[in-house]
Amino acid sequence: MATWKDVEDAEPEFAERVRKIFDAGENKIIATIRADGSPRVSGIEAQFRDGELTFGSMPNARKGADLRRDPRFALHAPSPDPPADRTTWAGDAKLSGRAVRVGPLTEGPDGELFRADIDEVVVTRLNDSATMLVIESWRPGGRLRRVERE
Repeated sequence: MATWKDVEDAEPEFAERVRKIFDAGENKIIATIRADGSPRVSGIEAQFRDGELTFGSMPNARKGADLRRDPRFALHAPSPDPPADRTTWAGDAKLSGRAVRVGPLTEGPDGELFRADIDEVVVTRLNDSATMLVIESWRPGGRLRRVERE
């Protein structure tokens, strides 16, 4: 597992693009695992601060209960439709890992603060001529992987 700082240190240009996509909107989507093993998808806000990716959960929220029971999660950035000129589309970003409970939220409403131990970061976008799909992925200890497909 890795911190956000690890991603920035290993692949600074990739990390900058991922962060720009995530910061393009306030609301992200998090997937957690329910007690019965089925997925749960919830809206969430997340922040990149001091080399960490953090997010909160309100008191008694099901996503917080899910993360305390099973810390695995996937986080998806805001995903606006690609513009008419698809060559300018930044792409779609997501990451997955395990949530580590840090403690109570110190700003805003009551709740719990979690930080992400990151297992994978992915950007899906179009190539420069918008003719092929490009999937870039990074995992701790590995290099940035790039796959193109029609």
